[in-house]
Amino acid sequence: MDRFEAMSMLVTVIETGSFSAAGRSLKVPLATLSRKIADLESLLGTRLLVRTTRKLTLTDAGIAYVATARRILEQVEEAERQAAGEYITPKGELVITAPVQFGRLHVLPVVVDFLALFPEINVRLMLADRNIDLIDAHVDIAIRIGRLPDSSMVATQIGAVRTVVCASPALLDRGGVPQGPDDLLTRPCVTVDIPLPSPDWRFKAAGSAATFEVPVLPRLSVTTTEAAAQAAIHGVGVTRLLHYQVAEAVEAGALRIILDAFETDPVPVNLVHISRGQMPLKVRRFHDFAAPRLRDVLEKVATSVG
Repeated sequence: MDRFEAMSMLVTVIETGSFSAAGRSLKVPLATLSRKIADLESLLGTRLLVRTTRKLTLTDAGIAYVATARRILEQVEEAERQAAGEYITPKGELVITAPVQFGRLHVLPVVVDFLALFPEINVRLMLADRNIDLIDAHVDIAIRIGRLPDSSMVATQIGAVRTVVCASPALLDRGGVPQGPDDLLTRPCVTVDIPLPSPDWRFKAAGSAATFEVPVLPRLSVTTTEAAAQAAIHGVGVTRLLHYQVAEAVEAGALRIILDAFETDPVPVNLVHISRGQMPLKVRRFHDFAAPRLRDVLEKVATSVG
């Protein structure tokens, strides 16, 4: 039997959570997958998996074996990268992830220019407003907005972005300009329905580091930041978004930033990649190419009107 193939299949089964999902991922028939892992267990003389109708569970031997298998597969992948010349010549597929609107507005133009300079690199740009797991999704580099948890990832901060409250001039003319966050309790608001620790809007007390939350009641709730900005432009209500998401509308006078004295501290924006020793040249080239350009973009947003 091909022990390396079976080892790879076992790891995929564990990462995907089921034989059927692993079969789809590997494009291998379920019967073949089951037989390969059964052969591996026979070769080792021990059981690695316990299968029930509901879930898969690793045995103690399986836990130890999968941990070692992952290390071996990573070492082989690293050796293949070196043999293919990824550490000598920038080439191959580069997988990048970024938030949807930031990616469309600011990362995509950088990627287009990058591709023009490096004809042997192909890019897969994954835009999502959730943090994609870099290891599971085989992502090379990510643009992350927000404070990063402690991890083994390597991060390069390229700037910071404000969280702003804004409304259309017409709405403010009708109802007056809110003088404090509590005024939002009586104003129509547009919120973005995304998973957050709290749906309330956070503010900083004027002249203090202390923060507090206001439980706004949405007149309209949407699932994308672009929809929230458009609704605010049309006077539906006050919205709270990251500055880059409304910078153009503020610049054009379609939205006006309010309550800026109560803004929380700007959130960092980072380029993040996996710490795995020597960085493949394609990742290094993109990192060095993108960092100053995205830093300039964020500085321009920070100094724009509003």
